[in-house]
Amino acid sequence: MKHMLIAHSPDADDIFMYYAIKFGWVNMPGVQFDNIAKDIQTLNEDALNGEYDIVAISFALYPHIKEEYAPLRTAVSFGEGYGPKLIKRKGEKLGRNFKVALSGKHTTNAMLFRIAYPDARITYMNFLEIEQAVINGVVDAGVLIHESILTYATSLEVEREMWDIWQELAGDELPLPLGGMAIRRSLPLTKAIAYESTLTKAVDIARKHKESLSKMLLERELVRIDAPTLDKYLELYANDDSISLSELQYKAIDKLFELGYKHGFYDTPVNVKDYLIPTEYIELRNS
Repeated sequence: MKHMLIAHSPDADDIFMYYAIKFGWVNMPGVQFDNIAKDIQTLNEDALNGEYDIVAISFALYPHIKEEYAPLRTAVSFGEGYGPKLIKRKGEKLGRNFKVALSGKHTTNAMLFRIAYPDARITYMNFLEIEQAVINGVVDAGVLIHESILTYATSLEVEREMWDIWQELAGDELPLPLGGMAIRRSLPLTKAIAYESTLTKAVDIARKHKESLSKMLLERELVRIDAPTLDKYLELYANDDSISLSELQYKAIDKLFELGYKHGFYDTPVNVKDYLIPTEYIELRNS
């Protein structure tokens, strides 16, 4: 039995999209899946270091690892009229060079923020610490991600939606690419295709049995939020559009990479479809 470790974040959408495998609803013959949860910037850094065969990443990181990893078509999270939020203490005004906490250098929200606010003084910290850092005055503002966009303290208010920044920069009504999964290119191609297929089935099954799976996650205290918040959050970031990338989502990812290249975050232009696992190999092989 081969063991395959999948590294994902501890937020509810990643857990939801993986746990159909953990609970045995989906399996892959001859493979035992294990998982580890880390904050997204740690996962981004682990991907840069080639730590895992399958790892969750911020979409903005991908051009930095394109030679070592292929993006998976499944387990993706996009914003559609929503996304990370730049928050501050109520009633306070932010100066030109305000101090802000971001969840990591290679996150999508960090890249968009740095384009929109080139004079801000940035400090990076674990996403779970950002809200309290703003409340305590350690920073003037912070960008909230994951479940905290729904649960932040009433003493805080939104300065700006990252969705609005994305719309201004992208120039189209495109969904905001936030996070996805990547798989190591050195894995045998047939295995890589099978892993992607298994993960796709897991997300599909999770969506079809959302109520049952959510109840199990809550009963086992595998998520940090209550049932109503979990239901709302999953419809944002682990919805039917998370099962497999659409043409509109491909276009959005390419726009993100185009912006990154234009603003000096990447050395070369990147088209995401050029780096996908060639799943047509199986059909050609069996023809």
